[in-house]
Amino acid sequence: MKMTPRSALYMPASNQRAMDKARGLPADAIIFDLEDAVAPDAKDSARAQVVAQLAAGGYGARQLVVRCNDLSTPWGRDDLQAVAAAPGLHTVCLPKVESTGQLQAVTDLLNACGRSDMAIWAMIETPAGIANVEQIAACERVAALLMGTTDLCAELRLPPDEARRGLSYALQRCVLAARLAGVMVLDGVYLDIGNETGLEAVCEQGRALGFDGKTLIHPGQIEIANAVFGPSPAAVERARRLLQLWQETSEAGAAVAVLDGKLIELMHVDEARRVLATAEHIARL
Repeated sequence: MKMTPRSALYMPASNQRAMDKARGLPADAIIFDLEDAVAPDAKDSARAQVVAQLAAGGYGARQLVVRCNDLSTPWGRDDLQAVAAAPGLHTVCLPKVESTGQLQAVTDLLNACGRSDMAIWAMIETPAGIANVEQIAACERVAALLMGTTDLCAELRLPPDEARRGLSYALQRCVLAARLAGVMVLDGVYLDIGNETGLEAVCEQGRALGFDGKTLIHPGQIEIANAVFGPSPAAVERARRLLQLWQETSEAGAAVAVLDGKLIELMHVDEARRVLATAEHIARL
């Protein structure tokens, strides 16, 4: 079963110490960032450092992703060619995806590098990206949508708002597009690093909207994101009971199963399996 990360931590690819530290962090996914977090004069050295980190390994069951610069920049092609040859990497993250044409150009380049297996995480962070998100999510290589809420707020000219009211339509549309396409969708970053109460509230809001997990900018945010987006012990226990009951009901030839007074259907069985698979993945981390 395909796993969805509760937490995906951006790591500046120019910061060797941070990338080394990531091996011991409880994040489900690490996104090595060659784009916004790296100054123009450090792009080449950061790219080399990422490739070296991937070759060194040691990240366990964490999903590893590299956010490359766009092909329209002076660094995008070199980024993609370098990470395509990197050992152990199966996913690239693309910033400011606005059209299927962008995705096709990246796909063609990855194919030319012999990486027809490499998945794409598409960042949706502009009005054009929102307008075309259904087509973007449906592209064959896209495995996840990532909200770039900081850039999106700026382009929409939204005032500061902890409740993110101005983003409501965009967030819900991206969740819907992800569900239609059967891909993951991760909420945007929270910039107030020291505000744990605010982070928990925005994580709870994201989960209520249907997001699978949260992108993060600081290791101190991991614990809260994991707790909000991960299954609770009670949810895991209920999932086990539900699957046991479903098996017994099926073996008995009964048409209906009831757990805690509630009717159980196949969609509840699928969700219970997802919860247990997530719990097993967390245990491996």
